Amino acid sequence: MKEGSAAGSTTGPLYERLVGPLLSRDEGADAEQLSQFTLAALGQASLRRGWPLVSGVLAGLGAELRHQDPRLEQTLFGCRFTNPVGLAAGFDKNGVAAAIWHLFGFGFAELGTITAQAQSGNPRPRLFRLAAEGAALNRMGFNNRGAQACRRLLERQRLNVPGQRPAVLGINLGKSRLTPLEQAPDDYAASLELLAPLADYAVINVSSPNTPGLRDLQDEVLLRRLVERLRRLPGCPPLLVKIAPDLEDDAIDAIARLAYQEGLAGVIAVNTSLDRLGLEGRRLPQTGRTLAEEAGGLSGAPLRQRALEVLRRLRATAGPALPLIGVGGIDSPETAWERISAGASLVQLYTGWIYRGPALVPRILEGLSDQLDRHGLGHIGEAVGSGMAWR
Repeated sequence: MKEGSAAGSTTGPLYERLVGPLLSRDEGADAEQLSQFTLAALGQASLRRGWPLVSGVLAGLGAELRHQDPRLEQTLFGCRFTNPVGLAAGFDKNGVAAAIWHLFGFGFAELGTITAQAQSGNPRPRLFRLAAEGAALNRMGFNNRGAQACRRLLERQRLNVPGQRPAVLGINLGKSRLTPLEQAPDDYAASLELLAPLADYAVINVSSPNTPGLRDLQDEVLLRRLVERLRRLPGCPPLLVKIAPDLEDDAIDAIARLAYQEGLAGVIAVNTSLDRLGLEGRRLPQTGRTLAEEAGGLSGAPLRQRALEVLRRLRATAGPALPLIGVGGIDSPETAWERISAGASLVQLYTGWIYRGPALVPRILEGLSDQLDRHGLGHIGEAVGSGMAWR
């Protein structure tokens, strides 16, 4: 039985009318300021969700954007996901709206990236729209308030305990910029020790291109050392690792083997890319420089094919048992199904969700339900890694 529908929604048209014009051009409203304004409003709504007026608005939002279909539910690494579509890390960096992401239709949300030390990130401007391509360039640099402040923010929202929430909450952890690489395991551990009681799962982010040296931690020896350090923590939640799209095949295979050997809960593929993916000559109006000249990671539609290739490589090496989360260039029901069919048990949205708006989540979920019908499948798990084409 399916409930909820994007059809007849007022949120989607309202977003398109009010926000769409701001996102249709590279210039104009600053991308980071727009995100901060939105998060500030959502953060207040999360804290005050029990107030009658706020609760009424949120209930209406949930009624429009939530799509319920028992066939989309899964239990993976001990977490029950009401559906396979999640919010990727990078949007709610400090977890300010952790209590209300399920009302946007998400089955899970990943908070962060959070570091042990508060840090301001890289100089501005550091987030750029590439509207025509449905893409973004960011060099944020793990700007966040730090693990201690994040814990306080989450506690203020009076969340249900892990395992009893309407949406699963993951916490994405990164290395503090000032921490030397050899001290990275202790740095990650300091964050996880604070946040583990509040996390359904945790992600080791070793793949952002915007913290110097961070991607070196994808090396098999260094990553194994990091994983072993975190797993020694009392109450360590299920651990996943998030990898870069720019890895060579041998490195992808090594991470897949490590995940199996170390008993990791899963792998998230992929982070943003240093490859310009054919857009080397694309010029940013804000700086006057081409993407080949700009620092930062590329996300959105241009990343779709590479993200799919990495996912397929992981699935081929790791086998069917290791849960994979697909992210990068997912902006439609078709691209979500493509990733699931290639081996992802879950998918995450970020850039596509920004451009397409809140109605994208129920649209994807309705599309997945429809594909189950068309293929005669009884559960989304049957589609994972099936290679079934979109019908």
